[in-house]
Amino acid sequence: MLSKILIANRGEVALRIIRACRELEIPCVAVYSEADAASLHVREADEAVCIGPGPVSESYLKVPAVIAAAEIKGCDAVHPGYGLLAENAAFVETCADNGLVFIGPGADVMRRMSDKAMAKQVMKKARIPVIPGSESKVTDAREAMSLASGLGYPVMLKAAAGGGGRGMRLVRNSDEMESQFVLARSEAEKAFGNGGLYLEKAVAGPHHVEVQVLVDKAGSVLTMGERDCSVQRRHQKLIEESPSPLLDDETRQKMASAAIAACRACGYENAGTVEFLADAGKNFYFMEMNTRVQVEHPVSEATTGVDIVREQIRIARGERLSQTGSIRTRGYAIELRIIAEDPGSDFRPNTGRISHYVPPGGPGVRVDSHLYEGYEVPVFYDSLLAKLIVWDNSRPAAIRRALRALDEYIIEGVVTNKDLCAAILRTPEFKEGLYTTAFIEEHREPLGIG
Repeated sequence: MLSKILIANRGEVALRIIRACRELEIPCVAVYSEADAASLHVREADEAVCIGPGPVSESYLKVPAVIAAAEIKGCDAVHPGYGLLAENAAFVETCADNGLVFIGPGADVMRRMSDKAMAKQVMKKARIPVIPGSESKVTDAREAMSLASGLGYPVMLKAAAGGGGRGMRLVRNSDEMESQFVLARSEAEKAFGNGGLYLEKAVAGPHHVEVQVLVDKAGSVLTMGERDCSVQRRHQKLIEESPSPLLDDETRQKMASAAIAACRACGYENAGTVEFLADAGKNFYFMEMNTRVQVEHPVSEATTGVDIVREQIRIARGERLSQTGSIRTRGYAIELRIIAEDPGSDFRPNTGRISHYVPPGGPGVRVDSHLYEGYEVPVFYDSLLAKLIVWDNSRPAAIRRALRALDEYIIEGVVTNKDLCAAILRTPEFKEGLYTTAFIEEHREPLGIG
């Protein structure tokens, strides 16, 4: 039994974990930076510890401070949420060295899956289709150009040690390779402290489709349907929905089976996501595995009724999954990421004080957010303000409900992408499910993106 959990994160995801802990009657401790002293997660936790100044390198990423907070408050477990230390294998090992249960997969699995080139090798051995590309990291632009000539352009350069669109560059021809290689390596180094890159063939007109999994300590696997995350800006997700409008039942089952095989191939445990790229012909290829709970996990919760964060904690304390295999989903869910950024100025981040805040409500509407009236949006962190999740019996009804909720949602004091989300939902392409990962770039002008 876990007696007290330290939450090694901030904002809305920290609040999400606090709520799960409260329902399981487990006390929880929040950590916070000086910039987050007035954050809602600090107020709602049973206890809270300041671990440093605003910059993440001096607070949320400072492992000794996080471990010390857990020890001072008598915690025996750590939940990392997503981002920050969530996929840091060294942090997982440090937790173990200090007698703390890490609520997530083990360090070895995390290392194998966080190295994208290594992850692809594991999946190939398990006979899971992977995107053709380099077998290992590419050392320089010349090697990348040689590989690309064999694969055929366009190709993608991707960070070997991370995700979230950072260190990812599309290369259309050999003339672009050198400059894009330098940019991708620089981005990867800054984001992950590792400039390693790998190269793969670019899939034409792809959908980004991912399968949510839960795996207990006995190795039993539960898949919770798929999420389509193809509406992206700068390779970062903006709108997610389930089920995917691209897949038919046969492909859906094949993808779920591939996700189960992926979990078994790497010895996975706890919550995770197996991500695929699927082309217009419904051929799909393993892309990566995210070894944590994801931002868009509420989409799967809405269509299955399973509390993923609560299940993470139950798995960590040794409980078995109550069901395995592929869960039957119900209805349609959409998540909209409400972000403090200005689409009219090429998604420039925005900060400020929330002068007026009224979240939407009504049937089938959920808002995951740390906002409140008077909250000061800090300059140090990711600009995600809230996640608006809706559910309904049919996809058209879910879209209409999302538009109604967006219309009700009032956030004043900072510029947000709320109107852009509504504009996307109203496009014929989204309504018909005929969008790809290139959707936003292809519709910048009609969507008012500067």
